[in-house]
Amino acid sequence: MGNSAGRSDFEWVYTDQPHTQRRKEMLAKYPAIKALMRPDPHIKWTVTGMVLVQLLACWLARGLAWRWLFFWAYAFGGCVNHSLTLAIHDISHNTAFGTGRAACNRWFAIFANLPIGLPYAASFKKYHVDHHRYLGGDGLDVDVPTRFEGWLFCTPARKLLWLVLQPFFYSLRPLCVHPKAVTRMELCNALVQLAADATIYALWGLKPMVYLLASSLLGLGLHPISGHFVAEHYMFLKGHETYSYYGPLNWITFNVGYHMEHHDFPSIPGCNLPLVRKIAPEYYDHLPQHHSWVKGPVLAPPTPGTTLQALPQEEASPARHDQELVLSEQAGARV
Repeated sequence: MGNSAGRSDFEWVYTDQPHTQRRKEMLAKYPAIKALMRPDPHIKWTVTGMVLVQLLACWLARGLAWRWLFFWAYAFGGCVNHSLTLAIHDISHNTAFGTGRAACNRWFAIFANLPIGLPYAASFKKYHVDHHRYLGGDGLDVDVPTRFEGWLFCTPARKLLWLVLQPFFYSLRPLCVHPKAVTRMELCNALVQLAADATIYALWGLKPMVYLLASSLLGLGLHPISGHFVAEHYMFLKGHETYSYYGPLNWITFNVGYHMEHHDFPSIPGCNLPLVRKIAPEYYDHLPQHHSWVKGPVLAPPTPGTTLQALPQEEASPARHDQELVLSEQAGARV
């Protein structure tokens, strides 16, 4: 179980991802789904409120004892900051201002990034496009753990450590697997974040900054919400590469649990994904799904038959993926 990590440790697929064909069928059968490809009218105000709440928490953190600071960073700040990363995920699909105002979406994502403490939004956008285009693609989808991760974190204790260190692997893996040139938006993201961090430190001192960074690292590590990292695409059942979760944690995560629906229709905002399932239940109700992000993915991470490496790997033509994603995004733009 993980003494070595080679090609045989992955599930290799040589056909197109299933989301492409299902999207075609569903749009042909239910044209009304196109009407859901519109901006989320509430996400701007929700995100703004969350950013302001974290700024208030920074002010309150000035006088906290260190033990209470870390407690609240995990129990409260971790939930808010993790939720903000998922808001950034939703905004990366132009759901805040629509596909016609892409620049506004990118700058708003940088605003949502402020409480996270480290620049994240612009880099996430750059790599997340590849995750949809080349789902599980070897060397292209950086959400797939590396062979080194699969080789090293092969026992229950090591897998637990891997979950704790998830923020580091998630941020460093792209630099190793598929490095890309730094973009102007990434530089802007870094400068804005540095200015915000410096302002908070100058006004309120060290503890508020520690609170924000701890909220991000703890909230994205061994945390109940973090179960979605494992639940979404790890192959718990052979032949199924994407899984949805329909439980209450969707209320604070912009419905990221509706992950099968999201990959079928990336241009539909999280607030409308439950409607996709409601319109076409026969496409989703029979599929395997997670009933908890804690019981399965966190408390019982993938078994020996579904180790860290066991995400589906595809070697299909990139052009086929690009074409389908572009068509989906164009459909959203026309609505």
